[in-house]
Amino acid sequence: MIFFTLLTLASFVAASPAPYNSRPYYHFLQTRQEYGTQSNNASATEIDLGYSIYRGISNTTSGLNIYKGIRFAEAPTGKLRWQAPRAPVLNRSAVIDASEYASICPQQSAATATIRPSNQTGASEDCLYLNVWSPNNATSPMPVFVWIHGGGYGGGSSIADPSETINTSGNSFLAVSIQYRLGAFGFLSSDEVYRKGAVNAGLLDQQLALQWVQQYIHLFNGDPTQVTIGGVSAGGGSVMLQGMAYGGSQGTQLFRQAFAASPYLPMQYGYSHWIPTQSYYALASAVDCNTMKPYGANGSQQIFECLLDVPSDTLINASATISQSGTYGTWAFLPVTDGSLVEDLPSRQLGRTKVNGVNALIGNNANEGTSFTPSIIETEDDLVAWLHITFPLFDENDIAKVLYYYPSSNASTNAEAPLFATSGDSGATALNQSSVATGQQQRADNIYAETTFVCPAYWLAEAYSGSALGGKAFKYQFSVPPGLHGTDSLAYFPDPEVNWYTSDLTEAFQKLLGNFIVGGNPSISNEVANGIEFTALANLTADNITMNAASEWPSYTMVEPFQIDLNTTCGTGRIPYENIPGVYFCSGPGTFNDFRLVNAYTWEGGRGTRCDFWRAMGELVPE
Repeated sequence: MIFFTLLTLASFVAASPAPYNSRPYYHFLQTRQEYGTQSNNASATEIDLGYSIYRGISNTTSGLNIYKGIRFAEAPTGKLRWQAPRAPVLNRSAVIDASEYASICPQQSAATATIRPSNQTGASEDCLYLNVWSPNNATSPMPVFVWIHGGGYGGGSSIADPSETINTSGNSFLAVSIQYRLGAFGFLSSDEVYRKGAVNAGLLDQQLALQWVQQYIHLFNGDPTQVTIGGVSAGGGSVMLQGMAYGGSQGTQLFRQAFAASPYLPMQYGYSHWIPTQSYYALASAVDCNTMKPYGANGSQQIFECLLDVPSDTLINASATISQSGTYGTWAFLPVTDGSLVEDLPSRQLGRTKVNGVNALIGNNANEGTSFTPSIIETEDDLVAWLHITFPLFDENDIAKVLYYYPSSNASTNAEAPLFATSGDSGATALNQSSVATGQQQRADNIYAETTFVCPAYWLAEAYSGSALGGKAFKYQFSVPPGLHGTDSLAYFPDPEVNWYTSDLTEAFQKLLGNFIVGGNPSISNEVANGIEFTALANLTADNITMNAASEWPSYTMVEPFQIDLNTTCGTGRIPYENIPGVYFCSGPGTFNDFRLVNAYTWEGGRGTRCDFWRAMGELVPE
């Protein structure tokens, strides 16, 4: 993707998106050579990027050199708002301190029952920065892990410290976390935006950050040929879309491997479809770029030009309000099919196994949909009404098909019904039962979970298992109670202030991720998979131990759709989750790792069949 527009900004006629360019920083690398390398008096953590010089910090405890707030693009403000990102401007007047995170991108929340004030602390349109954590003892180029944050394409930031994850893997790789434009700033779409700017600007930001990694990571002792991109939720969805970028024609130019946790796939409309266009006009109206007149606010200025002149704070507030005004659990500004960067719907392109990169580690959680469905669905009539709102392009026949594939064993939701987790391969299934809901409510939760997170994970695994580059896909489900969307992230990026999981679980997840990043296979040692506590308690030795499935992790294929169910037993303790009755984390003595090999296709009463149904409905959803 070229990030220098080919025509002058004044003309505003650049097609969206711009052609791909693999070396947008080349001239800065030449500048770096012209200035020479760092002086003998420079700090060991001083990095010359050609356009700027940054000084990071060395953490002796973690053994990492850390660089925060590295600019990878020119500020996307003013006339660069809604344009493809550009490489930074030259700024070598002084060494830039890289010890603190930079501004985050403006935040927008999902729609719920009420509109809430948006927290914009530390937010700015000038937010295209990244961070690097590099082991300070590297003797040869190391594998690289690039983290793309989640947040529904409306929230989140690069502030996620991977130090413990790197340490758990013996400082065998380095990590980069990136930011990208969010909400209306990153995903405003209409025919006018397409013609005069760039739709999917946030995805273009990610592309530029990945190109930065390719051209600069060697300065941090990273190997640009061994890049793994990863993310959760919208970050996992971003991994999916970058895997699909330009029809899968990029190969291994930007990354070799992909880690997608709960890949978020909301409705993906065409860039000029009436639904994203409605959000475009709603934004224009909210900031007084009057859509009642053919050319916007006045007779000579068009809507797009008017939006470029709107003050940042006004636009931030309008974007946040509009995002909260839609269907429950959704965001207003999302990726669209543009025919180039996002060439096609995932349900179609992934079916053709056209993906970038070689290997993939892909997972979903047990209860993905709970946070995104209103908790008021008691009867089948309630469910049908919700389906019509959630899938606005479905007619009665389409709704009937959904009800057929998601049969109900309960006439209504019973508030007194016991909540318990399903085993996945016997007894009650996720169709009507979980640890957080039952009956019609669970039916809705599971429908949303499968169409939005779970089935995209299946499709992605299938695509990588059959890709032309001959790689492998590895699949898992994170079933550790309560298994809600996003709760897995603290298993691989633990927070010392939030003690949700046992050290055995976090060590296992961190090591399986690290092994995948470094060696392309998530298999972990038997001792780590079983957990130190369980191994010691059971007095297990090499003679009496049973081989844990995660120690010889089989790849996922269409013929043998294996996945590892990552779970724990529930010990003597319970940690309530956000004071929701019956929803808790397991803790205390007796909480052990419980990993096993299962059939993903027959899982939860035939999940693979239901994902085939959603693939067939992909064009109508659309997804």
